[in-house]
Amino acid sequence: MKFSTILLLAAASAAVALPEQHAHHRHHARQAKADRRANIEKRAIDYVYSYVTVVVDANGNVIADTAVDAGVADATAAPTTSSTSVYVAPTTSSTSVYVAPTTSSTSESVAPTTSSTSVYVAPTTSATTLVTSTSSSSSSASASASASATGSYSTSSDLLSAYSDPTESFVDGAVPCSTFPSGQGVIAIDWMDLGGWTGIQVSAEANVGTASSCGEGNLCSYACQPGMSKTQWPSSQPSDGESRGGLLCKNGYLYRTNTDTDYLCEWGVQSAQIVSELSDVVAICRTDYPGTENMVIPTVVDGGETQPLTVVDQSTYYQWQGQMTSAQYYVNNAGVSAADGCIWGTSGSNVGNFAPLNFGAGYVGGISYLSLIPNPNSDASANFNVKIVASEGATVIGDCSYVDGVFSGGSSGCTVSVTSGVANFVLY
Repeated sequence: MKFSTILLLAAASAAVALPEQHAHHRHHARQAKADRRANIEKRAIDYVYSYVTVVVDANGNVIADTAVDAGVADATAAPTTSSTSVYVAPTTSSTSVYVAPTTSSTSESVAPTTSSTSVYVAPTTSATTLVTSTSSSSSSASASASASATGSYSTSSDLLSAYSDPTESFVDGAVPCSTFPSGQGVIAIDWMDLGGWTGIQVSAEANVGTASSCGEGNLCSYACQPGMSKTQWPSSQPSDGESRGGLLCKNGYLYRTNTDTDYLCEWGVQSAQIVSELSDVVAICRTDYPGTENMVIPTVVDGGETQPLTVVDQSTYYQWQGQMTSAQYYVNNAGVSAADGCIWGTSGSNVGNFAPLNFGAGYVGGISYLSLIPNPNSDASANFNVKIVASEGATVIGDCSYVDGVFSGGSSGCTVSVTSGVANFVLY
């Protein structure tokens, strides 16, 4: 069985004189039939955290009221506000908003009828392609050509340069559901054994759950390279808060669920990066949200390297029931590869959702909020320290560090605000 943490943030008073800002992030069981849901609120600088643990089986389905391991139970508390609900798919098919292609269904022949941009058709042999970490500067142009010695990433020659926008449009109905659309920021994840996808949600009106392949009617979610977020999720979301995300498999081909953008990945706000002063790799695993909320989207920083950390613009990113959402990361111990750490872990494993540390990142109202947060699923301390500090020319308000397992802000963690430039999450 697995445990999934729902993170509840109750806003406290701001530590600095900044406009009150709101953000929202919720993390729950890896997909459908979750019968406990909770709301998250985040404001400005100071937070109070509470948690509820949900027990799920290997497929992410909730097991009714099973006792959690003692160590996890000690670290959790019942939410002060929550509602109990069972996910029921909308009675109206979500596919009704998608328009079938009027041209040939073959992947080679479909092109946009009105666009001056080039057309992106995914390669047919890329289902297991992964991405290597970028070079030591966040502004560097390309990824390393050699596989990481830790095995956390393998290579890809088509990574975008940091904060360089994609240029090739994704074409609805051009890519078969059996082909993973890597490139233009999209990276494939092979350790999930899902053909490169990060999660697959069954979108039938009944028996909503997960699937092992991107089949007809499914929503197929994907990872983007560090610094980027996926752009695809249906505008119509379940009323009980079960998030849905990814491309739609329809008539054997992939379709966007958000046609407001031609690209599958977009850059976040350039206000945070991971700077490693360690000698070993660190796998930082973002939750796939909206979607199955697996903590499988990797940002891997090898010893001595720098990687962008995705900071979502909460005014344009996915909104949960009208509330803005931010990015949440599970941070594994140094020496744990993405394949071993960006997964659903087990109690005592100290990986995945049991990793010793969480990061949070979001941007709203011209300010980025960056956090170090304790993971209630883990009583262990990370085997390295972290501090959030300003890079040259940046303005960072607040003090936030994690040293020998102790947060500078106390047991609830700590947050800084970035009003200009880029803040460094320094691993040391």
